[in-house]
Amino acid sequence: MAVEAPKTKRGETSRAVILNAALDLFQERGYEATTMRAIADRAAVSLGSSYHYFPSKEHLVLEFYRHTHELHAAAIAPLLAREKDLATRLRGTIRAVVVTCEPFHAVAGSIFSTVANPSSPLNPFGGAAKPLRDDVVELYAHVVNGSDARIPADIAEMLPLTLWLYQMGILYFWIFDRSPGRLRTLEVIDETTDLIVRLVGLANLPVLRGSRKRVLGLMKSIVEPQFA
Repeated sequence: MAVEAPKTKRGETSRAVILNAALDLFQERGYEATTMRAIADRAAVSLGSSYHYFPSKEHLVLEFYRHTHELHAAAIAPLLAREKDLATRLRGTIRAVVVTCEPFHAVAGSIFSTVANPSSPLNPFGGAAKPLRDDVVELYAHVVNGSDARIPADIAEMLPLTLWLYQMGILYFWIFDRSPGRLRTLEVIDETTDLIVRLVGLANLPVLRGSRKRVLGLMKSIVEPQFA
């Protein structure tokens, strides 16, 4: 479902205008009630032009995902360049997810019911989302590999994908968080990232080696078929 990026500045501008119009309408009317014609009208472009850049509403949502991911990656670049402590890197990365997504909180809520449907092409486990999913997993590989933490090779292999799943859980919590400034979500991030790093550290203990292999095997048996 990938769409070729526009090759001109005018194309980039038109694409951005259409995306912004779609996000406004998703927030006002909800995802299901918004039509491509309504999006074109709000963007003041022809319906043909809107379909040229985005062949479906699903493409618009995937572009929204891509846009927020790029904002997130840019926001954490200075942190990852200067910090080596895994807890600091992970906490800052996850906090930046909700901070960069905060302007789109209402939009995310309107899209969620569709995304949560396993048959939806927008399902984060689906094939259409794979390119972006791979990019986010790669980002977490950078978070892990750029730290000074001593992580067993078998855990390091599974950890980036596990952290992507953790990010998904945090975003699910954030969507339903009504606390001022989404402070409860930030508190949960601080508590859980610290716990994750502690558990990774404990995994180095020889006495836990057998249990570690069993847990990682179970995780692979559950997760890998989703992406086959």
